Amino acid sequence: MVRAAVLPAVNAPLQVAEIDLPDPGPGQVRVKLAAAGVCHSDLSLSNGTLRQPVPAVLGHEGAGTVTAVGRGVTVVAPGDRVVLNWAPSCGDCHFCGLAEPWLCANAGAAANAPYATLAADGSALHPGLGTAAFAEETVVAAHAALPLPDGVPLNDAALLGCAVLTGWGAVHHSAAVRPGESVVVLGVGGVGLATLQAARIAGAGTIVAVDVSPAKEGLARAAGATEFLIAGEDTAKRVRKLTGGVGADVAVECVGRADTIRTAWSATRRGGRTTVVGIGGQDQQVSFSALELFYFGRTLSGCVYGNSDPARDLPVVAGHVRSGALDLSALVTDRIGLDDIPAAFEAMVAGKGGRSLVVF
Repeated sequence: MVRAAVLPAVNAPLQVAEIDLPDPGPGQVRVKLAAAGVCHSDLSLSNGTLRQPVPAVLGHEGAGTVTAVGRGVTVVAPGDRVVLNWAPSCGDCHFCGLAEPWLCANAGAAANAPYATLAADGSALHPGLGTAAFAEETVVAAHAALPLPDGVPLNDAALLGCAVLTGWGAVHHSAAVRPGESVVVLGVGGVGLATLQAARIAGAGTIVAVDVSPAKEGLARAAGATEFLIAGEDTAKRVRKLTGGVGADVAVECVGRADTIRTAWSATRRGGRTTVVGIGGQDQQVSFSALELFYFGRTLSGCVYGNSDPARDLPVVAGHVRSGALDLSALVTDRIGLDDIPAAFEAMVAGKGGRSLVVF
């Protein structure tokens, strides 16, 4: 049996319980988790902002070691270190045919099928975002387990599965930041910290971090921010003042709220790029006038999983980890156990800290 953090129903408290995992079937692998990051998306799954069949084991940002493989698996073998990919592309749908695997129509299919049972009563459990990383072990499709390049610490490698690839891709793919450009990042959580590091690696000039918490200034500056602002009604005005009066070349919103998206847009210069990474609810409505859309000529784009192809981008990001340019440990402010996940959720709601990392 395996210990796991189970979500019994939407908006219900997580319960640490023992579950029964089956042996991996054809095309599947079993992974012993080393660590799992607590992402805001897990909170969104638990409160119903994002859909997830329940009861479920949440957690989608994880890394560990393969312990067993099912029939037909050749890409990994027992003993291999892997990073979980919560959005594995099918390779066959319309979007995969366009070379946009981050939009794969079938990437979330695994979350809808039960994968394990609750030891206490045998009830079926679903895997959160198809990965179920808030558990000592999990079973996933083989193409959802990416080989971890050498030279990356296994525990910290969990962050590569979501926060880092999202932040990296927001900068290098969605916004395509060029050397010397100014960047403003709204929201200094795990993804925001990864975005700041990615902007620094991209050679950005002025890098402005914005957050509601003054306590995050040290984290932001360590990640690469050259300026730090406490969020307020005049945030966009203050960003323009720091960027020659015109606004940032690129704004990356990592919160998922209508007001911060609107602020990111307003803080972007004419002709600049605004990228929205944060996941907001359907009630979060953002308004723009037709005239300003014409006049400012800005680009506003959503960003799913950093518009990344994990199989392509993971080795690149790992190279920056090995060189020391990307510091994974700098994203982590708390290393916790399974029982501490509810407290980590509360910290996210309160806007405290960076990434909490469940270490097994």
